[in-house]
Amino acid sequence: MALRARLTVWYGTALALILIVFATVLYAVLARGLKDQVDQSLQQAALAAVHALENRFGPFLPFEDFSAQFPELAVVDKFFQIFSPTGNITIASANIKTREIPLSPTALEAAFQGKTTYESARFPGEPPLRLVSVPIIYNGTLVNIVRVGTSLQPVEETLQRLLLVLAVTLPIALLAALAGGWFLAGRALRPVEDITQAAQRISGGDLTQRLHVSPSSDEIGRLAATFNEMIARLETSFRQVRQFSTDASHELRTPLTVMKGETELALRRPRSAEDYRLVLESNLEEIDRMTRIVDELLFLSRADLGEVKMESLPIRLDVLVEDIQRQAALLGQDQGIQVTLGPVEPATIRGDELRIRELLLNLVANAVKYSRPGGKVPISLVSEGNSARLRVTDDGIGIAPEEQPHIFDRFFRTPAARAHAKEGTGLGLSICKWIADAHHGRIEVQSAAGVGSQFTVILPLSTASN
Repeated sequence: MALRARLTVWYGTALALILIVFATVLYAVLARGLKDQVDQSLQQAALAAVHALENRFGPFLPFEDFSAQFPELAVVDKFFQIFSPTGNITIASANIKTREIPLSPTALEAAFQGKTTYESARFPGEPPLRLVSVPIIYNGTLVNIVRVGTSLQPVEETLQRLLLVLAVTLPIALLAALAGGWFLAGRALRPVEDITQAAQRISGGDLTQRLHVSPSSDEIGRLAATFNEMIARLETSFRQVRQFSTDASHELRTPLTVMKGETELALRRPRSAEDYRLVLESNLEEIDRMTRIVDELLFLSRADLGEVKMESLPIRLDVLVEDIQRQAALLGQDQGIQVTLGPVEPATIRGDELRIRELLLNLVANAVKYSRPGGKVPISLVSEGNSARLRVTDDGIGIAPEEQPHIFDRFFRTPAARAHAKEGTGLGLSICKWIADAHHGRIEVQSAAGVGSQFTVILPLSTASN
């Protein structure tokens, strides 16, 4: 069933239940109110009759019918009966003489107890009657019982007219509400239909289309905005995948081309063992480069899938920095680059020491690789608030401002970096960023072309060190 139909059915069902409950309550309240009015009218008439009898004859009445002497009993819509303590009729109004309505045992027993009794009676072929029996007590003794009755036909006719009105108007109101609900549901779901049609037009090859977002901030507007954001993320992901495929193909194709060219050149004519050894050494270097690319790609792929296991153990960053400085001091000896220690404050974090070591070594190796001959690469560690800040600085080729947002993209290398160092895969900083993110930290970069760069790793301190 379509959503529009389901909404209409749900709305119609809820409205039908509400109307049924409303009609039931209305009928019950009106019926009760009308009967209360009848009972109040009967009580007032009975009290008037009791007062008239007491004023004329006192507590005792003769046993003959002299109702003609009581004009108070001549009421159009009511009839009167006066019973003796034995339950015999003493007086009856003229409009009841054709029917004898005896006093019920319940009313007689209640009269002896001095209680007023309300009863309903029905006779075949006649409308129901409402009766009230009021005892007359003299010196603690029951002397007479006054009964006043009236027909409930006006009440029943009123209730029947109400039932007829409800039976006619409720279905009409329900049908009108269903029609209105169907129309309003269609109007409310029209933007959803537009979104569906637009989504069908958007294919994997064309993610540039966007939905029209209404200026209102209602649910449909937020849905369209969220859909546009999702499409934008998909477009970015598709573009990154295509760029990644292109870059990976290029990075793997280069060493393969070199290996193929050198091998073909060596096979064109017989050569000495030394020439063959040089070709094999060159091929081995290219194989090592491809192996490194494949290993890093495999690591990033497993990281994206959440398959890289991370430990969460205390790590003394200051000790780790000093150890890495000693290892990295050997990296820059050929170019005369010194890896030095700046301020190093005690700091403890929680994480995977192997991954943190890999992160720092990558940053220091990059700083050495892209520094100018004779330069320095200072490493410092300071604590600021609840974070440890590890800085690696170089005075090398630097990074242009427009290139800085892309340096953590996979396979991204600036033209200056490619010209300065032929080696490199463009995956090191991507791995560094993932490691920092996995430790709930981040990497910031400050750089200027031709001046140098400063990479700052910000990691949360462990609770024990705070």
